[in-house]
Amino acid sequence: MSRTVPIAETRNIGIMAHIDAGKTTTTERILYYAGVSHRIGEVQDGASVMDWMEQEQERGISITAASTTFHWRDHQVNLIDTPGHVDFTIEVERCLRVLDGAIAVFCAVSGVEPQSEAVWRQADRYQVPRVAFINKCDRVGADPDAVVAEMRARLGANPILIQIPHTLEEGFDGVVDLVTMRSRVWDDSSLGVRFQDGPVPESLLDEAQLAREAMLEALAEVDERFMDTFLADPDVTPADITAAIRRATLSLEAVPVLIGAAFKNKGVHNLLDAVVDYLPSPIDIPPVRGTHPDTGVIFERRASSDELLSALAFKIMVDPAVGSLTYLRVYSGSIETGDSVFNATKGTHERIGRIVRMHANEREDIRAVSAGDIGAAVGLRTVTTGDTLCHAGAPIVLDSIHVPEPVIGVAIEPETEEEVDRLHNALLSLAAEDPTFRVRIDPDSSQTIISGMGELHLDILTDRLRREFGVALHLGKPQVAYRETVTRPVEVDKRYIRQAGCPGQYGHVRITVEPAPRGAGYIFEDALPDGEIAREFVAATQSGIAEVLERGVLAGFPVVDVKIALVGGSSHPVDSSAISFKIAGSQAFLQAAQGAEMTLLEPVMEIEVITPEQFMGEVIGDLSARRGKITGIKARSGVQVIAGLVPLATMFGYATDLRSRTQGRATYTMQFGDYVEVPSGIREEIIAKVQGAWTARAQGA
Repeated sequence: MSRTVPIAETRNIGIMAHIDAGKTTTTERILYYAGVSHRIGEVQDGASVMDWMEQEQERGISITAASTTFHWRDHQVNLIDTPGHVDFTIEVERCLRVLDGAIAVFCAVSGVEPQSEAVWRQADRYQVPRVAFINKCDRVGADPDAVVAEMRARLGANPILIQIPHTLEEGFDGVVDLVTMRSRVWDDSSLGVRFQDGPVPESLLDEAQLAREAMLEALAEVDERFMDTFLADPDVTPADITAAIRRATLSLEAVPVLIGAAFKNKGVHNLLDAVVDYLPSPIDIPPVRGTHPDTGVIFERRASSDELLSALAFKIMVDPAVGSLTYLRVYSGSIETGDSVFNATKGTHERIGRIVRMHANEREDIRAVSAGDIGAAVGLRTVTTGDTLCHAGAPIVLDSIHVPEPVIGVAIEPETEEEVDRLHNALLSLAAEDPTFRVRIDPDSSQTIISGMGELHLDILTDRLRREFGVALHLGKPQVAYRETVTRPVEVDKRYIRQAGCPGQYGHVRITVEPAPRGAGYIFEDALPDGEIAREFVAATQSGIAEVLERGVLAGFPVVDVKIALVGGSSHPVDSSAISFKIAGSQAFLQAAQGAEMTLLEPVMEIEVITPEQFMGEVIGDLSARRGKITGIKARSGVQVIAGLVPLATMFGYATDLRSRTQGRATYTMQFGDYVEVPSGIREEIIAKVQGAWTARAQGA
């Protein structure tokens, strides 16, 4: 298939940042200056192109990742605008998995905020090259130098300023480009479409020269080729500098930093030029690696249309007009309408009936997508997030997408019996879209429990159930997703013997149980001596243990962070069976749990509260009363920033309490930190409450 744009002139990028740093505002300017949209939609007016959902327009925040395509300097740029709120972190995660580069937006006043740090770490995990854009330089207290220092200290990054402002705060009107040593001033009357380039103002010449020298020295430290050029002739050309910045960016050795004020229509043209000049094309990144689904052999596929097909499904969206939309990143080969492709993850075949390019929620029909492109296929039946599509004759499974575990749940039920089926179908649709949204039936109460990443996440989802799917709902109180674990090692020898019938049942296992590191989940190790138990019974033993871990021991919460090794046992030539060893495995763990000193873990959140100084005592006192631990206090532009760790169980309704304590002048952000052990007194209260509910339901039955 012939390409309309060479792959070397393609960019797949995302915009990422903390909430309210200006990602969507920046994206709106990008689309306007690139000619995709003919007006600038403002977030606060609910009129932005990329925030198309009703919930996004009402709240003024991005909830789902929205993609679009535009052209700049004869390059095709596929852009994804990601949410900034931590409850929707999966949207950032799955986009960074498939993108080649990213724009990290920082507020010139607030600097590196908690979610800025979280998305930066996500980009680190996927080795995504970045450029940084320090936004809101027109605001009081703007300090790009302080933001750069925070990037070094908090992110471990190597930011290199390639621009300096004419002036900051209200007078911000333009920048000096340190690469070309030219000044650029934007015209307000044209909404920033027009600008004037000229020599560096005399008053800024000394400052610009010092900043340029710092930039060149920083580049020389990370790029040997540039160092040789710079040492031979300190009067290096802009082309030499641009090439060095690009090499340093692609190698993750440095992050070029630009400045601007997107809301005031300043700085976005330079940012677009930086995307083209510094961020990678698909051929600049290493070939994608995957494994054969049957043999496990590792393959590589180059970013070329001549290679065999490999594509990753990274997002599912249910569109009322066309049904299921599967967003695809094609790494090699191409997909055309009418093709039959193989889902190597599930071992199924799919026929491609229609391919579209997405512009937020609008669709443009296209004939094909090829290596380096991002598109969407309509109506795929079996594909879910993280699946690999490929040629049936050369199957390959690409690395999937990391999905964080939910931390909060709530019971849900329809108002009438007639709506049960509609609710069931709606929940299936939402779960297909969002891997962090889980639905389960509580085995004790038979209630439907939906789980997610936070109160806002569940609020948005239940709102969608009412509006999009027309289901009237009743919701229970939020429930914390506690976990159980062991605190000491123990070894158990367990025999399961039943003589009734012929044959009987016999299973004998010896297991060791010990704590595993936080976040390890469940680790099973087959440490059997050769020949001690028939190999077919090992999987059955593991299955029996896994069932107990899932339903919990103390209070019905899943058991995590535990390592279990099968170290011995015996089998009977007649009476042993898979079911016997499954039961023996489950009973062995239940017996081990009695001596392993089980405990409860609870999710602890990282919180950052920004408050006027006069309310600092109130805020700290309230956090302490919620079992919070203050980890830092920092002054910033007339306010105090209080960082801490606080259990999620104590934070329901915190937004309302904070407003009342601070006259509505404080704000906060919160994200999942880690699971930690629940204090003993509170642990006993939780267990007693759960067991009391079990007893009440049993008596009611």
